[in-house]
Amino acid sequence: MSASRVSQILFSRVSHAARKPQQFVAPAIRCYSCQTSNYEFIKVETAGEKKNVGIVTLNRPKALNALCNQLMTEVNHALDHLNSDSSIAAVVITGNEKAFAAGADIKEMKDNSFASNLRQNFIAHWNGVAKSRKPLIAAVNGYALGGGNELAMMCDIIYAGENAKFGQPEIAIGTIPGAGGTQRLPRIIGKSKAMEMVLTGNMISAEEAEKSGLVSKIFPTDKVVEEAVKLGEKIASHSPLVVTIAKEAVNAAYETTLQQGLLFEKRMFHSTFSLADRKEGMAAFLEKRPPKYTNE
Repeated sequence: MSASRVSQILFSRVSHAARKPQQFVAPAIRCYSCQTSNYEFIKVETAGEKKNVGIVTLNRPKALNALCNQLMTEVNHALDHLNSDSSIAAVVITGNEKAFAAGADIKEMKDNSFASNLRQNFIAHWNGVAKSRKPLIAAVNGYALGGGNELAMMCDIIYAGENAKFGQPEIAIGTIPGAGGTQRLPRIIGKSKAMEMVLTGNMISAEEAEKSGLVSKIFPTDKVVEEAVKLGEKIASHSPLVVTIAKEAVNAAYETTLQQGLLFEKRMFHSTFSLADRKEGMAAFLEKRPPKYTNE
């Protein structure tokens, strides 16, 4: 596929891309009840048997879920609420069958200047997604290009549908990735593969993304959200406090040397022995019964 075609896919808003997306959702999904009724570009729901998994669905189908400023503001707002809700253990971020998100909104940024970008600290707030305290699972179908791939990488785990395509095609429109494509991608898949993707704009398939370590698992297109919810429910079966500590420990591996990381891990491991949930978990294991965590 040519670079020009990639850029068309990345930022397209043409009407033929406006096919109504099929909703792939797990059983027992309901709308999330908080101040979300005014969201224009996302939907927020809960899923799972205990309604303990949040789902944030990007909802700009005519623009292939292009990431405009308002959409990302709404995503961050929703995550703030879900992070503060003790009944929610994990969050799934998804799009539709055709696109997870086909990139940043080129119409919104085309008239920006270097000075205006500095004044506004343009797209800096996008990284708020990566600061979520609760585990984030990206459920990706279709295109995850440019900012879409970067948004997926801000999540902790990526599940992909068989039709998923990942890429950083910014080079084809005269710019470079600006939300982690040159930084998170090499840390995940290595320098050579990341450099190839960034310098050519070429997309990779779900299979290649899994092989490279970008994607955890691949599922049929109509099952990926359901499987992501099941993963969230599995995470929810553990102590929320320990899940938070474990997430911090893994993330530290990308920010520290090996020796610093090992020390941080050891101290986090030691810290779990101050928790009632750690005591309950070990007692339940020895007594051969399910643990009853109290988040203390």
